[in-house]
Amino acid sequence: MHKADDSGIKALNQEYRRYEQVDKQQVYGLSENDSVDSYDEHAGIQVCDMQPYFSGGEPGKREFAAALGQAMADIGFAVIINHGVSEKLYRDTEELVLAFFQSTPEPARQPYLAQRHGSVNQGYFPVRETSQIHPDLVEGWVFCRRAFNMLNDPGFDARRFWPQPQFEPQFRRLICAHEALILPLMQSMLRYLGCDPQLFDERLQATNFGFRLNYYPPLEASDHSGGGRMLGHEDVDLFTLLPAPSVEGLQVLNRANGKWIRLQAPPGSLIINTGDYMQRISNDRFPSTTHRVARPRDTAANGLPRVSFPMAIYLWEDETLEVLPGLGEPKYPPIRAETFHTRITSKYYGDDYAAG
Repeated sequence: MHKADDSGIKALNQEYRRYEQVDKQQVYGLSENDSVDSYDEHAGIQVCDMQPYFSGGEPGKREFAAALGQAMADIGFAVIINHGVSEKLYRDTEELVLAFFQSTPEPARQPYLAQRHGSVNQGYFPVRETSQIHPDLVEGWVFCRRAFNMLNDPGFDARRFWPQPQFEPQFRRLICAHEALILPLMQSMLRYLGCDPQLFDERLQATNFGFRLNYYPPLEASDHSGGGRMLGHEDVDLFTLLPAPSVEGLQVLNRANGKWIRLQAPPGSLIINTGDYMQRISNDRFPSTTHRVARPRDTAANGLPRVSFPMAIYLWEDETLEVLPGLGEPKYPPIRAETFHTRITSKYYGDDYAAG
């Protein structure tokens, strides 16, 4: 992993436009900057109740699809309630993330430094080394499907992926709970677009994902790096599932006016946003929306660690990304998922990261 310097602190996203594989007209600074940033205090992120999907039959599925699809089309983010995953599981997982980072000594992390496997850079990212273009104030650890014993294989060796193997089955509880939501959410978005809701059922059975543990250390008063906790970016995937963090920081760019929306979701809710895969196949109907993690406004919260644990939903490398039927003249030609994915993420990891 190439260690970032401070050159990206004042960079604009359009300086890296050559890496993008979907159209992104929005202009923003990669890092927060109080002198130029403005905030949208009136816009909010739509809350979508998933209960009708589960208990309302076909009318309920249409109702949820309409709400979720509109939110995705408008801004690319939604807050989901009544999704079926317990708030306690989210609280327990937050404690697990803290325990995982705080109990794993630095020497034990080094054998797991991130490397590309297929499309995804998997493993450990030290603080300030999550990207080569900006020194983010976060440590990350990415685990994909192969890091979890999803089939209860007695020969599975968790030590290949986990410095402390006892954490694997504990985190797997959340993975399995979220995996059960993949098809309902994808079917709902396809239904909104007027496509066959089951169009992706087979491709998303046991598909790959990136489960990322983010640990944001307490912010020191002496830290004058000028950067935020995580740079502004768009996700590469179909969509991302993020349990509502307990510490403030997540911000979403409102493309309509170039202002940032502070997203504060209720405890136990699930934040979903669409990524580059989805923008490509939806012919730009569902945008890949910019977001970042900024310092809390409450200075007391600066002394607290912050954690998050998003799950990014991918397609396997050999799948083809092509514009869905019925969405007009395709703006993009078909492309292999691995080629698409690694061309984009080369902006973070270096030009030699791209495959094909």
